[in-house]
Amino acid sequence: MEWLYDLERTPSQGDQLVSALSGHSHQMRKRLLSVIALRHGFTIRAIAQHLGMSRKTIRTCTALFESVGLDALLCRKQRPRKADDESLKTALFSLLHEPPSLSGYNRTTWKLTDLQRTLATRGFPASDSVIREAIRKAGFRWKSAKVVLTSTDPEYREKVQHVEMVLSHLGDDERFFSIDEYGPFAVKAKPGRVLAGPGENPSVPQWQKSKGPLIATAALELSRNRVTHFYSLAKNTAEMIRMAEILLHEYSDARTLYLSWDAASWHMSKELLAFVEKNNAKNDGSPLIELVPLPASAQFLNVIESVFSGMARAIIHNSNHPSVEAASDAIDRYFEERNRHYANNPKRAGNKIWGKERT
Repeated sequence: MEWLYDLERTPSQGDQLVSALSGHSHQMRKRLLSVIALRHGFTIRAIAQHLGMSRKTIRTCTALFESVGLDALLCRKQRPRKADDESLKTALFSLLHEPPSLSGYNRTTWKLTDLQRTLATRGFPASDSVIREAIRKAGFRWKSAKVVLTSTDPEYREKVQHVEMVLSHLGDDERFFSIDEYGPFAVKAKPGRVLAGPGENPSVPQWQKSKGPLIATAALELSRNRVTHFYSLAKNTAEMIRMAEILLHEYSDARTLYLSWDAASWHMSKELLAFVEKNNAKNDGSPLIELVPLPASAQFLNVIESVFSGMARAIIHNSNHPSVEAASDAIDRYFEERNRHYANNPKRAGNKIWGKERT
């Protein structure tokens, strides 16, 4: 059988069977070699002894090649996998769609051992690897439920459409403001993400003395992305009137100021409505004020929230300001640099809230 050794080491390209020797598994090469050797006059007994194959397998390989061809010889018959058994899958997935409590388990989600035990009692014994394979093939994955932002306001759609309508027809002499408060928060060492070196474990004391509280009241003008802010001692109507007065002075050349905020009680108090009515009745050329309230529980529509988020990441998180004054100075500088950036690189604030704006 020296010839067969040479053939295994240096296969020839002239024969279809010999050419197929390369690139296949050891078992497939033995099947090919058995057919080649038989066609070259070797006895089945000698081939079986040399290749370690049964005579029946050699005859089967030769019959396959002669009756169907090379593809049939190289096609390995796949054994049916238990994970593909339809009856097992039906039982498994019907079980997965039931709460475990129906099968006597005090749980809200299934464990693999409980699935395996319950399937066995129902006449479908399977190993944990088979169950895993069936679940994975079906596309099941463990996922955590996300808490989505929703509004409970029955007039949600109407209020959002009104905001979009105002923005879509906003004139050059009109300004739309997104207004809210950040805080109150205590000025003290704050945790946050930090690039730590090997062996470093950043920490913040759980109990520490506050250096004082801080509330930042701010208004974001959407078309020019400019922030106007000041610091408050409380969240109330007086601070909202103060903000309106500052905006009236800062944007005195505008025709109309649209003030939009969430549904907090001090944002729509009688005192605030009386101030707006009195301002609009002056008829002295100062800007008119129109309130555009957001739906209740819809802070995600208040564009200034994203500005507060960016400010907090830059100034509040991972900070340890020595005083309230130092914290307010850092916030002032943040908003000044932000306003300067968008004055030099104009870009309006907000995306979806604009709706069908004119282009």
